[in-house]
Amino acid sequence: MTAAENVCYTLINVPMDSEPPSEISLKNDLEKGDVKSKTEALKKVIIMILNGEKLPGLLMTIIRFVLPLQDHTIKKLLLVFWEIVPKTTPDGRLLHEMILVCDAYRKDLQHPNEFIRGSTLRFLCKLKEAELLEPLMPAIRACLEHRHSYVRRNAVLAIYTIYRNFEHLIPDAPELIHDFLVNEKDASCKRNAFMMLIHADQDRALDYLSTCIDQVQTFGDILQLVIVELIYKVCHANPSERARFIRCIYNLLQSSSPAVKYEAAGTLVTLSSAPTAIKAAAQCYIDLIIKESDNNVKLIVLDRLIELKEHPAHERVLQDLVMDILRVLSTPDLEVRKKTLQLALDLVSSRNVEELVIVLKKEVIKTNNVSEHEDTDKYRQLLVRTLHSCSVRFPDMAANVIPVLMEFLSDSNEAAAADVLEFVREAIQRFDNLRMLIVEKMLEVFHAIKSVKIYRGALWILGEYCSTKEDIQSVMTEVRRSLGEIPIVESEIKKEAGELKPEEEITVGPVQKLVTEMGTYATQSALSSSRPTKKEEERPPLRGFLLDGDFFVAASLATTLTKIALRYVALVQEKKKQNSFVAEAMLLMATILHLGKSSLPKKPITDDDVDRISLCLKVLSECSPLMNDIFNKECRQSLSHMLSAKLEEEKLSQKKESEKRNVTVQPDDPISFMQLTAKNEMNCKEDQFQLSLLAAMGNTQRKEAADPLASKLNKVTQLTGFSDPVYAEAYVHVNQYDIVLDVLVVNQTSDTLQNCTLELATLGDLKLVEKPSPLTLAPHDFANIKANVKVASTENGIIFGNIVYDVSGAASDRNCVVLSDIHIDIMDYIQPATCTDAEFRQMWAEFEWENKVTVNTNIIDLNDYLQHILKSTNMKCLTPEKALSGYCGFMAANLYARSIFGEDALANVSIEKPIHQGPEAPVTGHIRIRAKSQRDKVVEDAGKR
Repeated sequence: MTAAENVCYTLINVPMDSEPPSEISLKNDLEKGDVKSKTEALKKVIIMILNGEKLPGLLMTIIRFVLPLQDHTIKKLLLVFWEIVPKTTPDGRLLHEMILVCDAYRKDLQHPNEFIRGSTLRFLCKLKEAELLEPLMPAIRACLEHRHSYVRRNAVLAIYTIYRNFEHLIPDAPELIHDFLVNEKDASCKRNAFMMLIHADQDRALDYLSTCIDQVQTFGDILQLVIVELIYKVCHANPSERARFIRCIYNLLQSSSPAVKYEAAGTLVTLSSAPTAIKAAAQCYIDLIIKESDNNVKLIVLDRLIELKEHPAHERVLQDLVMDILRVLSTPDLEVRKKTLQLALDLVSSRNVEELVIVLKKEVIKTNNVSEHEDTDKYRQLLVRTLHSCSVRFPDMAANVIPVLMEFLSDSNEAAAADVLEFVREAIQRFDNLRMLIVEKMLEVFHAIKSVKIYRGALWILGEYCSTKEDIQSVMTEVRRSLGEIPIVESEIKKEAGELKPEEEITVGPVQKLVTEMGTYATQSALSSSRPTKKEEERPPLRGFLLDGDFFVAASLATTLTKIALRYVALVQEKKKQNSFVAEAMLLMATILHLGKSSLPKKPITDDDVDRISLCLKVLSECSPLMNDIFNKECRQSLSHMLSAKLEEEKLSQKKESEKRNVTVQPDDPISFMQLTAKNEMNCKEDQFQLSLLAAMGNTQRKEAADPLASKLNKVTQLTGFSDPVYAEAYVHVNQYDIVLDVLVVNQTSDTLQNCTLELATLGDLKLVEKPSPLTLAPHDFANIKANVKVASTENGIIFGNIVYDVSGAASDRNCVVLSDIHIDIMDYIQPATCTDAEFRQMWAEFEWENKVTVNTNIIDLNDYLQHILKSTNMKCLTPEKALSGYCGFMAANLYARSIFGEDALANVSIEKPIHQGPEAPVTGHIRIRAKSQRDKVVEDAGKR
């Protein structure tokens, strides 16, 4: 092992701006200074040694003048000093001075103060020199019988590490610790002793557990956790032992410690797949989620429940617990609620859907009563979507859900109301028996709708599905009520001219006559009260939208009036009534056109809306059968096609999910019989404790081993040239918020290079965690240096630096080799994500920063180019496959991704194949990428690709 790879137990912060003191001044302070001076000098010595200084002349000074002191701070600092100071000569022999140090620590192990004894024992765990430890063994054994638990538990740790590293020094350690464990009363001492037996002599650990298995519930939580780990390891290695310990695990599910319950539930699931075991573990998880206040804990435990659900055999057991899972909705955190609702939706079946809908309806009503919170609207949206999915999968539930949800069409939160509207539109198309109920409820809430977008959708639904004469008359009444007095222009001019009702009269200033665009007179006056604001608020909703300049709703209204007028003509035989209704519809359209052309609205009507309203007027004036078919049949067929395509896509995705979860066995797969399995083959299943430890350390070597060329070699960056005196290359390993640089340094000269130091600096949101230690390289020797870099945001970072070194025996200045820059790729932090079309459109409208990239490629196929973009940018295509299938010469697709820091990246690909240039012509077009702000480098960097 190189110096850079030595295990570090103690991290010390070094102030970078401090000037290093001279060896002479340090020696003087250590010899003649008071306790305070010696303490400061010792600290400086430690820092200098950590920075690569040798300081051999100070070793004897510290032994003579500092080691005999009884000050606790100095004793603690000495422990750090002896940990880091070189203890051997260059040829590997122990320094003679260390015998004196060994004698001092033998005395400390017999010191009356328990803190000094315990600290010394902890220090001995870090020693790797058997010659130093051998004389201390009797004193370490004696510490097992000390009156204080702090000394005893550290003595156990010291014995364990010495036994693991140098078994010959204490061959009877397992027996010694087993006897200690039987008589010990302190929980922390028992835990350390039991932990040692698990790793050193598992049979003795099992013997001890067998004697006290009935009292496990009375043990402290730290010991219970170790017992759970032992049971898991034993049963994992030897499945026949399961029956012996399963009852103990069941008992630990009732532990008072949440950590023990969590581990016991996880162990129970791995040891047994019986429905009772799965149910007990799931119930334990649910209790943990409800009782724990930390949202991170809730999310982690929810993930475990979701993992359980993925197993086909366990899913049915969890279906019986759906109502218990819904208790988690009492948590105010939106992310927890989102996961809970998704889990409940995945588990819903015909047996429990009714109860689920009742709970969700109560939750929806509750959101209406609570005080407005930023997450309340989003939670309501989640509930609406969940009820929508339930109603689509179980049509019988729709009748119970719709009346409650339609109340929210008048909600001030447009997103929740839009989800309700989408649900209502799908329900009214799919469920014929509910049409009368939905139309009736829609007419009730129509006047209270506040959002213009929802108003348009409601108009479309009423125009499309009102089939009786009474309903059509009701729609016309509601539209007239919502428009207010007509003609709109004349009534508005009268109001502005001051011809108001008596109760609305207010004091006005001097009046000035003006001529409008139509040649009529209007008056302008200075009002002396805030009455106009109130007047505007009292306007009917549709009139308010039109005066605000939103004439898209007018085009929608014209279509609705045309549909219901054509339908009314077909239903009513009397010519007079027919003409009266059609004339009323045409009058409404004409007055809206008049308003749009006047100067009253804040924004004039657009040409598209004029064309649409004019078309509708022409259709009503002619009433041809062809137009009747287009307006009253084709529109509904288009919706039907869209909904069926959407349903087909959902079924396809569900089928893919179920295929993933179903365990398929190939005809030629070997059948494994437990009785015939060799002991070493049983260990093929991975140890969960080991996996979780590897995940915590960010160690993904197991995965990388499957494809080493694609993973490791592609990430190696050459830092210097082959002709440089020092050759260096770096392997860049990205692990979430950390980057580990594993730098290989090769001495290509015939000289010994001393104080060879890797000096690094960073650009962007990167921060170097620690300064790499200097090394000495023999001729043609090599070493690995590791450096950690912290990442703060998705910004392309650059790491640069150089290698400096001294040539042994040369009098010249320090030599320097400049390194090539290491570019940290932003794509390591971007992950494909998914969102709904509405969310995508909303984010697209909100996000300010855009990067428009012109396509420049040799690829000639549109689909191939899209796949190339997805691979390069690490984004997910939101446009369904069905919409992209076929060939028409052009393609438009939406892409979405999220960074690990929560930043969103949107992209729209608009590409075409110029057919006039022949079949070999490359793809052309544009890609627009958007992010929330300029700081989100996702836009800029994804665009460069």
